[in-house]
Amino acid sequence: MNCPFCQHQYSKVIDTNKDAHGGIRRRRECLYCHQRFSTYERPILTTPMLIKQNGAREEFNRDKLLQGLRIACAKRPVPAASLEKIVDDIEAELQKMGRVEVNSRVVGDLAIRGLKELDHVAYIRYAIVYLRLDDLHAVRNEIDRLLSEEETI
Repeated sequence: MNCPFCQHQYSKVIDTNKDAHGGIRRRRECLYCHQRFSTYERPILTTPMLIKQNGAREEFNRDKLLQGLRIACAKRPVPAASLEKIVDDIEAELQKMGRVEVNSRVVGDLAIRGLKELDHVAYIRYAIVYLRLDDLHAVRNEIDRLLSEEETI
């Protein structure tokens, strides 16, 4: 790690702490100019490429997923932190798979499962697009299925 003051490449670590985001904060002192500075380290985990329905490959884009979830939850009493958690969980699940490519359907299935637990109206909104519910009968069948699942719980 080069010193930000004199660019000398050697420093000593004075203190090490973990931060709230899973990274490591290190307090360092330059061995040449004796200035102190902090560095942050965090792991870089890769997510697999998504294979779209038409066969195209696309990088996983958490912002795109989050935007889709926000649209489904528009004007619903859903905290933004809950949507962030769904996206974080999906990203972590993709990373745990350890695969280079994954069908985009996996992301959709995880998203719809998260919405189903979070808010039923948002789930139906997302399902209309994701499950391609083309007519009112298909939407009604999905609502009836959701209600029957709710009654058995």
